[in-house]
Amino acid sequence: MKLARVQNADGDGFWVRIDEAAQNARRVRAPFSLWAPAVVQHGEAALDLQAGCLPLAALQFCPPVQPGARVFGVGMNYLTHLTRLGRKQAPPHTIAYIKPSSALVPTGGEIQYPAITAQLDYEVELVAVVARALKDEPQASACLLGYTVGNDISARDAGKQLGSLDLFTQKALDRTAPVGPWVTTLDEFGGAGQPRVALRLSINGELRQHDCTDRMIFPVDELLNYVDARIELQPGDLVFTGSTSGVGLEDGRFLQPGDVVEAEIEKIGVLRNTIGPKRILAPQRTIGRLGGPG
Repeated sequence: MKLARVQNADGDGFWVRIDEAAQNARRVRAPFSLWAPAVVQHGEAALDLQAGCLPLAALQFCPPVQPGARVFGVGMNYLTHLTRLGRKQAPPHTIAYIKPSSALVPTGGEIQYPAITAQLDYEVELVAVVARALKDEPQASACLLGYTVGNDISARDAGKQLGSLDLFTQKALDRTAPVGPWVTTLDEFGGAGQPRVALRLSINGELRQHDCTDRMIFPVDELLNYVDARIELQPGDLVFTGSTSGVGLEDGRFLQPGDVVEAEIEKIGVLRNTIGPKRILAPQRTIGRLGGPG
């Protein structure tokens, strides 16, 4: 089952159950906090769907994120990526960071080229969507609603002047976290446990990334535990699960304004976005030690 957050012509935002074949959707009437924890066990019956269908052409897709939810990301999770950057073995644990809601971009939306970078990069990622708090659940992934597609756009030259990682600049910039187009529910991945799906990313039609999620260093259950040990995960939260090799950092081919980026994950769909023009700061905002690439 595919669930999306959309907006109608009046600007109202709500969740819908998608029927891809019929190109329509039915509105979910119940609050997210009520239907999300129950949908994995009870399926469509937990949704309390409104009668009648809405044509997808009349709706605008939003990032599939419940308002107020948090967005987390993790790194260093595919050895193929790390070895191309010079690492010879897997790290002892992952690293994590938080993205602000202003970073989110829907499918079809424009990614902002930030003013503070000259090396804008891409990362296709499987994104876990939390349905209920983990608490004492034996298997963390059993608490998921399902998965969506993410593109963790990154400013690779962030922190160069410090000689260390600057995750705030690299990972938390406005309009640099495309997510969507919808959530595919957990049952379509075989339920709880490690999903095994292909992921790929193309730029202007050229394939740059291609791998399978069963090659993660840290499986989804471990990633969820890592985040939850620091900040308790709540219904609606998103967790980006890391990216594989083929990124621009490896060969110096970074994103440029006008590029069309397509991130695709098996059983979910295609997240398509365009890189917008580079943001120009007002002269007054360029004063001071801003930590730019220069």
